[in-house]
Amino acid sequence: MDGGTQLGFDFPTTRLVRVTPSKLATWDDCPRRYRLTYLDRPAPSRGGARAGSTLGAVVHLALRALFDLPPARRTPEAAAALVDRYWSSEGFRDAAQADEYRERARGWLADYAAELEPDAETVGLERWVSVATDRIVAEGRADRIDRRGDELVVVDYKTGRRRPTPDDTAASQALALYAVAAERTLHRRCTQVELHHLPSGEVAAWRHDPASLQGHVRRAETTAEELDSAAGALAAGGGADALFPARPAPRCGRCDVRRHCPQGRAAAPEEPPWAGLAP
Repeated sequence: MDGGTQLGFDFPTTRLVRVTPSKLATWDDCPRRYRLTYLDRPAPSRGGARAGSTLGAVVHLALRALFDLPPARRTPEAAAALVDRYWSSEGFRDAAQADEYRERARGWLADYAAELEPDAETVGLERWVSVATDRIVAEGRADRIDRRGDELVVVDYKTGRRRPTPDDTAASQALALYAVAAERTLHRRCTQVELHHLPSGEVAAWRHDPASLQGHVRRAETTAEELDSAAGALAAGGGADALFPARPAPRCGRCDVRRHCPQGRAAAPEEPPWAGLAP
C-alpha cells in the first residue's frame, strides 16, 4: 500500500520495505543479479549446484540435527553420522573428491561436538527473526541463537576456505540485523555475534554496542530504499539495464545467473563448480 494512503484514520500510513540480509547483500554486490534473482518473472534459468554450497548446506543440516538432540547425545560420533545422513555429492568434480570432503566434514563436526559446552543452552535453530523500523522490516533465519547468562548470542556457521576474523564478524550486516531482530523477537539483550569456522575450528566473535548496531540498521534502510525505488521504477516501465546495472568483478566467475549477463561473462572466466572449497 502506497505511503499516504488513508485507512479511515486521520494520519497517513507508510509502506515498510521488507528485506532479508541476503537481498541486501545481493543488491550491494550487483543490482543486475538482484533483478535476475528476485524480480524477473518467469525466473531466468540458474547455474548448476556448486560443491561449496552443497558442503555448506550439509554441514548446516547436520548441525541443526545435532542441536536437536539432548546435550548428552551430542557426541562426536553422532555429529559425524549426521554428515552421512545429509550428504550430497552435487557439484563435486567426481566421486573421489566428494568422498574426500565427506570425510573432512565428518571430522569437522566431530571436532566441533567434542568442544561443545555440556550446559550450552540453545534457544533457536534456524530461527526466523524479524524487526521493524520506521522504514523497513528486516527479517531472516539465524543459524543458531544461544542463551548465555542473561544475554543472547547469534551464531553463524562458515565452511569456506577463508578463515573469518573478528573484523569480518563486526562488518557482517546479516549478523547485526539478526542480533537486533533476535532481541526484539525473543525479548532479551543481544549484542554478541559469532562466526564459527568449521574447517579450522576457530570462532571469530564480536560484541556490538548500540551505535554499531544502529549503523548497520541505517545502512540496511538506505539499501532497502535504493532497491525498492529501482523495483518501482522498473514496474512503471523503466529500463532494466539502467536501473539494475551489472557490477563486473572476479566473483562473476561463480555467479549462478552469469549466462544472462554479457558483462559478467566478459569480466571473469567461469569457475568449475568445485572451485572455492576449503583446501
